[in-house]
Amino acid sequence: MVCVLHWLPFSRGNRSQILLQFQCANRKCLAPVFVCDGDDDCGDDSDELKCSDRHSPTNTCSPHEFRCNTSECVPVVWSCDGDPDCPDGSDEWPERCGGEGSHPRRRVNCTMEEFRCSNGECVRLPWKCDGDPDCKDKSDEAECPLLTCRPDEFQCGDGSCIHGTKQCNKVHDCPDQSDEAGCVNATKCEGPLKFLCKNGECIDSAKVCDNVKDCKDRSDEPKKECGLNECSLNNGGCSHICQDRPIGYECQCPTGYKLLDKRTCGDIDECENPNACSQICINYKGDFKCECYQGYEMDPVTKTCKAEGKSPYLLFTNRQEIRRVDPVKRDYRQVLATQKNAVALDVDVANNRLFWCDRFHRNIYSALIPEAGDPSQQVTLVDSGSLLSPEGLALDWVQHNLYWTDSGHKTVSVASAYDGLKRRVLVDTELSEPRAIALDPQHGFMYWTDWGTRAKIEKAGMNGVDRQVLVSDNIEWPNGITLDVANRRLYWVDSKLHLISSVDLNGAHRRTHLSSSERLGHPYALAVFEDRIYWTDREREAVYSANRLTGQDISTVAEHLKDPHDIVVFHPLRQQPDSCNLGSEDNGGCEYLCLKAPQITEHSPKYTCACPTGQDLGPEIPSSDFNVTPASTTVWDLTLF
Repeated sequence: MVCVLHWLPFSRGNRSQILLQFQCANRKCLAPVFVCDGDDDCGDDSDELKCSDRHSPTNTCSPHEFRCNTSECVPVVWSCDGDPDCPDGSDEWPERCGGEGSHPRRRVNCTMEEFRCSNGECVRLPWKCDGDPDCKDKSDEAECPLLTCRPDEFQCGDGSCIHGTKQCNKVHDCPDQSDEAGCVNATKCEGPLKFLCKNGECIDSAKVCDNVKDCKDRSDEPKKECGLNECSLNNGGCSHICQDRPIGYECQCPTGYKLLDKRTCGDIDECENPNACSQICINYKGDFKCECYQGYEMDPVTKTCKAEGKSPYLLFTNRQEIRRVDPVKRDYRQVLATQKNAVALDVDVANNRLFWCDRFHRNIYSALIPEAGDPSQQVTLVDSGSLLSPEGLALDWVQHNLYWTDSGHKTVSVASAYDGLKRRVLVDTELSEPRAIALDPQHGFMYWTDWGTRAKIEKAGMNGVDRQVLVSDNIEWPNGITLDVANRRLYWVDSKLHLISSVDLNGAHRRTHLSSSERLGHPYALAVFEDRIYWTDREREAVYSANRLTGQDISTVAEHLKDPHDIVVFHPLRQQPDSCNLGSEDNGGCEYLCLKAPQITEHSPKYTCACPTGQDLGPEIPSSDFNVTPASTTVWDLTLF
């Protein structure tokens, strides 16, 4: 394979840009921007082998760059901005910036219920000395006494102790569920090859009725039953299959059926097994069939549903840049560079547009994906005057509204997506540490995680009404969240319990797809498409994927990254079209914001009009009265059947 000229998917004027790709020693191809950037993008480090001139003491940075004490070059505007960007932090040293030196952005004080890490982070106090590092510098596990359990106790993976009888009791008693890991019932005496003596002994079935007493109670040699075929009379009373045994007999069922009692067979509903089919499961008497939703087709080999049309690709933030990667070919390219702390993103697939927030600058931006690398094409939608600590971002691609969480203001807000001028706070009570957010415009609901003192996942209408807690048990640090709209499930990662879990959109039928502190170091965000789960791991500095149904077949999509954060899938099937227009009126006839209403019953309004925060709808529906007494969250129901 030879790396050839690569046509970039954008143009300057009337000329498309082309560039020659760099070929790694392992024959992988990279865009030149990844060469000598400090990251092992090839996977064999060959893109960083001949970079001594870049890091040598004699290296000269450009006029727009600052030279670190370790010889790396960073943009000069990043120097003395309160956030160390050089590996040694020399861009923030006191002798350059004055004062006592600056540190990464951190809270001035942690609360009484939090522990302050040495690097200034705040984590929950119960997490100190629990055997699982939660501070990035691992200071919460420094100078901790050695955790030991009594001889009659089982020690969980997080260091806590439970009574020994609770191990392998088919109940998760440890917070990390380690008490049920690797459990095998060694006392089972089942199947045609085993015989259970009446005194509890277990012998081979071949030793039954062989005129040798193998059971100590001699129950393997009953004279009246040995040689008797119970199946010869009325099929033993079995509805289908009667299997004679050396002692007694057993009723069995054909494939697709199960015993309802000891003699009668009934149909197995294979569709009760969530892993039976990739998408749609149709049960028949004695059999079942798998089908796919519109837009997907059945792979004849794997029998899984694959999206029709173009192949999907992933977009993920890497704090200082946004990259795209092909989940199959594993090749990736830079979409956006020179960011300070890009932590969240989403896309408008139909319009090929990218949205992202930079937590350092406290801005939310937008740009067409092909032009995102050009600062002149980047639009600031929401600036630092309205943001304190933006965390999660999600686009309503139907009505083109942008939703975000802010852990500083402790709010969930919405704004018009293409100019950011129309804004409203939707939720501003009982929030502690809101993080990720996901939307279901078809049904009018939004979902968000909160990893505060009482961790939870919440659900509300996209207009802010009908708020409810979806998950609050067995959850510690819910970070990323995503929806599998086709299969009506919500997935999240728990960075403390090292889990990937899911529930249906009503909070029921909870499943754990992957539980592993080795596989899930510090998972941050995740995305679901087809039969794969994709997630970023800040501790492992990589992007991984696994089978959505089983949690198995784990593979590495991209590695050797610098602090990966958010991740999304780009494909048309992720965002099905709809309309907020009511009759002939654009924007639903709303003067300000038109927000999707939750579809609770068949009589629910389809959309609601909303005014800016602190303003209410006037008597002239649907116009907004901008001179009324401030209110917290007010919307007007606009019914369409």
